[in-house]
Amino acid sequence: MTPGLPVIILRRLVSFEAELCWEPSKKTVFALWVRIGKEDKTTEKRSAQVELDCHYDWKQVARLLLIARAIDDLEEKKLVPERKVLYQFSSRGHELAQILLGLQLTGRRDGVSAYYRSRPLILTLGMPLADLLAAPMMKSGGYSDGRDIGVVSNLPREDGPVVLPMAGDVGSQFTPAVGWAQAIRYRSDELQEPAWRDSVAVVLGGDASVATNGFWSSLTIATTERLPLLFMIEDNGYGISVPSSFQTPGGNIARNLESFQGLRVAEGDGTDPESAASLVHDMLEYARRHGPALLRLRVPRLCGHSGQDTQTYKSPELLETEWATDPLERLRSFLVPIEFSNAEWDALVSDARLEVEAAAEEAAARPEPDTTAVRRFVFSETAPDASPLAALQGGSSTRDLKLTETSDVPQPQGPRINMVAAIRQTLDQELEVSPRVLVFGEDVGPKGGVHAATMGLQDRHGESRVFDTSLSEEGIIGRAVGMALAGLMPVPEIQFRKYADPAMEQLNNCGTIRWRTKNRFAAPIVVRMPGGFFKCGDPWHSVSSEVTFVHAIGWTVAFPSNAEDAVGLLRHALRGEDPTIFFEHRALLDNSWARRPYPGHDFELPFGRLKKIESGTDLTIVTWGAMVERCLVAAHQSGHSVDLLDLRTLSPWDEEGVLASVARTRRCLIVHEDGLTAGFGAEISATLVEHAFFDLDAPIQRIAMPDVPIPHNMTLMKELLPHPNQIASAIEELVKF
Repeated sequence: MTPGLPVIILRRLVSFEAELCWEPSKKTVFALWVRIGKEDKTTEKRSAQVELDCHYDWKQVARLLLIARAIDDLEEKKLVPERKVLYQFSSRGHELAQILLGLQLTGRRDGVSAYYRSRPLILTLGMPLADLLAAPMMKSGGYSDGRDIGVVSNLPREDGPVVLPMAGDVGSQFTPAVGWAQAIRYRSDELQEPAWRDSVAVVLGGDASVATNGFWSSLTIATTERLPLLFMIEDNGYGISVPSSFQTPGGNIARNLESFQGLRVAEGDGTDPESAASLVHDMLEYARRHGPALLRLRVPRLCGHSGQDTQTYKSPELLETEWATDPLERLRSFLVPIEFSNAEWDALVSDARLEVEAAAEEAAARPEPDTTAVRRFVFSETAPDASPLAALQGGSSTRDLKLTETSDVPQPQGPRINMVAAIRQTLDQELEVSPRVLVFGEDVGPKGGVHAATMGLQDRHGESRVFDTSLSEEGIIGRAVGMALAGLMPVPEIQFRKYADPAMEQLNNCGTIRWRTKNRFAAPIVVRMPGGFFKCGDPWHSVSSEVTFVHAIGWTVAFPSNAEDAVGLLRHALRGEDPTIFFEHRALLDNSWARRPYPGHDFELPFGRLKKIESGTDLTIVTWGAMVERCLVAAHQSGHSVDLLDLRTLSPWDEEGVLASVARTRRCLIVHEDGLTAGFGAEISATLVEHAFFDLDAPIQRIAMPDVPIPHNMTLMKELLPHPNQIASAIEELVKF
C-alpha cells in the first residue's frame, strides 16, 4: 500500500458512514481496508485526487480554533467581569466543525444562515477580529454599530460567501436560508448569471432548533424543491437546560429523518478532526451538486447557554464527560507531534492569545456609537442626488434595470375595472419588465389565487416566476426574506390577514434588518394580504388589524380603496426599497364603487400622500380602505360640507395633510374598520391633540369596530361594522357641537 493509503481509507469509510449512516466495526474496517488497498495499488492519481478533495490547511484550522477559544477566554475572564461585555455567548466545544465548514465555502454566492453560537464560522469566513470583539463590547463600527447583540452578526459580500443577518430568536434562521438557496437556483438557471452557479446555502442550528416551525417548514421546502441547502445541526444535547430528547423523539434528529424523501442524512462526531472534516466536505459537496442534505454533528457545550448560565442542571459526571471530548484537545492530539512539535503548538497558542488581545485593545479604543445616527436606516434613505442609498447586500432589485420613468398622474386606459383586475394587471406588467420579481404563495399558481388576483400569471410567466408553496406562512415569508437578501423582489401572498400570525417572527425580523445592520443588508418584499369583511364575516377570514403592521418597525403599509390607487401604490412598492404590507380589502376587490379605468403602466403613487375624496368646510373625516365609500355615503346623507380624506397609506401617513385639513374645518371624525382600542385612529387622534389642539372647536371622535371578534352572521356583523347611518349621526353631532 502507498504511505497515504490508511488516511484515504479512513476518509472513504467516513464517506460511506455519511451516506449509509452506520458506524463500521473493526472487522468491516479491515475488510474495506484490504479491498480498497487492492483497488488503489496502481491508482496513485485517484488517491491524490481524494487527498485533494478532502484537503484542509490544518495549521489554519488550529489557528482559527485557538483564536475562537481565546476570544471566549478573554470575554469570560476579563471583559464580562469588567462589564465591558454585558451579554456573552461562548462557542466553546462547537468550534471545530464550524471552522471546517467555513474553509469549504468557496462558491462565489454561497450563503450562510447562522445563529448566536456561530462565531468560529464567522471568523473563518473573514470577519475582522476587531469587529468580532467590538460588537459584544457595543462599540462603533463592525456589523451593527452597537445596535444588536454582539454575536448576532452578518457579512455582506459582492463576491464570496455571504452571512445573512442573524437573529436572536431560535429557529428563525432556517427559512431565509431556503430563500437564498432558491435564489441561487433562479439566478443561476433562469437569469443565467455565472456568479451564482455551483453555489450552496448552509444553515446552522442547535438541537433545540429542530423543534421550531422554521426548521420543519424549511425542510419541506428544500426537499420538495430539491434546493442546494445543507442543514448542519450542532447537537450539544441541551437547549439551555432542556435535554434534546424534549426537542425530538430519542434526541436524534438524523435518525428520525433517515426516511425523509429527498434528503441526504448523515451524522457523526463534530469533535474528531478527520472524521468531521470528511463529513463536512462530503455533505457540503452533495448539497452543492445534488440537493438538500442534513448533517448532525455531536458536539459538547463546554459553557453555559450564555455567560449567566452556571449549568447547575448538569451533573459533575456529565461535565467531566463533555470536557473529555473537547475538540481543542482532540485537534492537538491529531496534529502533535505528527504535524507540529509541542513547541510549535505552544507558539500557536501564544500567537492566538496575543492576536486576540491586540484586537480587543483596538476594539476598546473605538468610540461609542453615534447617538445622532441611531434613528437612521429604519427605512431606506436617499443620497444627495436622490438615488437610493443602497445597502451592501439585498434590495435595490430594480436599480440596474432600464425601466421607464413613472408619473403620479394617471393616464386612464379602457373601461373601469375592478380592483382585483387592477392588481393582476400591475403584477403582470412588473413581472414583464423586471426578471427579479417573483410571485408566490398558497394557490397562486394554476388556480390563480383564492381571490383570483394571480389568474393566468403562471401561464404567462412560467412556474419559476409564479408558483405555489407549501402551507406554511413562516415558510412563505422567511423564504421571501432570503430571496430579497439575494437581490430578488419577492411578492408573497398571505391568503387572509389572520393567516399572517404564524409568520410574525419573520415579518418582525424582516422589518428591522436594515436598521440592525446599519444599512449593510436590506430585504424589501411586498406582502400582498387580503382581509377585512366581505359578504359575511368570521373571526378568521375577516380580520383587518392593520395597525399590527403599522406598529411593526421598518414596514410600510398601503391600504388602497380603489383600483386606480391600488395600481399606483403596488407599483411603488414593487420598485421600492422597503418591505411593504399591501392590504387588499376583500369587500373592495369586486366592489362597483372601487372600479376605475386602468391608469397606465407608468402610474406610480408615492407613499404618505393622502387623497381628498371631497372638499368641505364643516368637518374633516379621516379614513381608509372599505370605510371610504361608507364615509362618502354618510357625508352626502348628512348634507354637510365635509373634507373627506383617504389616507391610502398608514406607514407613512400624511400627517401634514390631515393637520392642514383640521386646521381649516376645526372638527375631525376618524373612521376605520380595525378595533377601536389602540387602532390606528388612536394614533391620528393623539397627533391632533398634540399638534392641533387649539384649532379644534369640538372633541375628536372615532368610529370603529368595538373590541369584539367579527361574527359570521350577517346581521350581527352589520351591527358591529361602522355603518353610513352611524357615521352620518356622528357628523351631525360634531357639526352642532
